[in-house]
Amino acid sequence: MAEKNIQELINYIRTSIGTIYETYEADAIAMQVTEHVLQLTRLQLSLQRQSPVSESSWVNAKQIIQRLQQHEPLQYVLGCAHFYGLELDVNPSVLIPRPETEELVDIIIRENKAKQDLRILDICTGSGCIPIALSVHLKTEKVFGLDISEPALAVARNNALKYKQDITWLQQNILEENINLEPGSLDIIVSNPPYVLNQEKKLMRKNVLDFEPHLALFVPDTNPLLFYRRIAQLSFSLLKPNGALYFEINEGQATNLMPLLKELGYTTTQIIKDLFSKDRFVKAMH
Repeated sequence: MAEKNIQELINYIRTSIGTIYETYEADAIAMQVTEHVLQLTRLQLSLQRQSPVSESSWVNAKQIIQRLQQHEPLQYVLGCAHFYGLELDVNPSVLIPRPETEELVDIIIRENKAKQDLRILDICTGSGCIPIALSVHLKTEKVFGLDISEPALAVARNNALKYKQDITWLQQNILEENINLEPGSLDIIVSNPPYVLNQEKKLMRKNVLDFEPHLALFVPDTNPLLFYRRIAQLSFSLLKPNGALYFEINEGQATNLMPLLKELGYTTTQIIKDLFSKDRFVKAMH
């Protein structure tokens, strides 16, 4: 029997996951899985559609398909996620980086690219995507990443090593502990904390709900600003004069967060919309 070619592999993957994903998603995933299995770039794939695929590559692809059919996120299956030009390791210990968080990173870079010797802290760092991207693109003196989860920090450490970024990782429970950094020492604090309400679980897809860490996703329905309040309190003393606090937020909580920040002493506050015109980010300054 003749060996099947690359185009047939792409078609097979697309068909196998077609009942789980929308057509456009299945198309994109089929291409990504084929790139991963054959270790080819998108351009190479397009030029070699008729090239044969080895039996071992078919076996590898079928194993990946089985996991995708169980609704496991593609990024966990492949062990990596793309974020702001970086290819980061991910596993179920960390949240998969989202496009909205890339937008947040882009805002911070654009607003601070002319500054020197920046001291930056990312709270609830997960895979380390935010501090690593900021460290790569800004002129920094010191960058910190903080998380409660040691397994998450292990992923973040590996990602920083991969890109040769010297980041200091802190394991702390910010809801119960103060952050052991010098008051008035930071230019930027950024956080994408847990902000999905428990009542929103029913709206979430199975691949998120069953596989991604709930610790990094959910807050109690009765206290949706739990992390924002605490992080804003801690940040007020840690930031330098004119230092900036950046949050990614639940789109439904922006109007509740603004008076809280003013109450805590922040004099300048701003809601920033994402690409879909949702209230997704907040910036606050002393």
